[in-house]
Amino acid sequence: MDNTILSHQQIQHTVRRIAYQIYEANVEEKEIVIAGIDGGGLHFAKKIQRVLRTITEADVLLCKVHMNKKDPLASGVTTSMAEADYQHKSVVLVDDVLNSGTTLIYGVFHFLKTPLKQLKTAVLVNRNHKKYPVKADYKGISLSTSLQEHVHVKFQAKNDMVFLD
Repeated sequence: MDNTILSHQQIQHTVRRIAYQIYEANVEEKEIVIAGIDGGGLHFAKKIQRVLRTITEADVLLCKVHMNKKDPLASGVTTSMAEADYQHKSVVLVDDVLNSGTTLIYGVFHFLKTPLKQLKTAVLVNRNHKKYPVKADYKGISLSTSLQEHVHVKFQAKNDMVFLD
């Protein structure tokens, strides 16, 4: 039984599609901040950034978002960029999998403390098990899975994949 949800080639197409969607929403922008949540979100953000740099003349800045995913409230959220560096800019918060929405909602909350031009979210896989009212503006694939199933994203050179466990 093959449990692959997205192959390497499908992920490459998805990254390209999402990058074009981000570009279309930011065609007038001089700078776009791609904020990847540490781990799979950061890997996914780097892939989006790479494609965006080939299709827009805007500066595409990468921001690393760090939090304790098990307890984001206790540790708080920090970023590799100073707040002034993303203030009044278009920010896209990126994660690999949207499960319950906890990680994404804390990331959104962090950025909403700063005046931005716009804040959007992007995920590779949306699992539809949200306990928080957060949605992905850009998504690769939506899956209806049971809570017992686990979605795994592996980012490896020339062998990216998403599979169900």
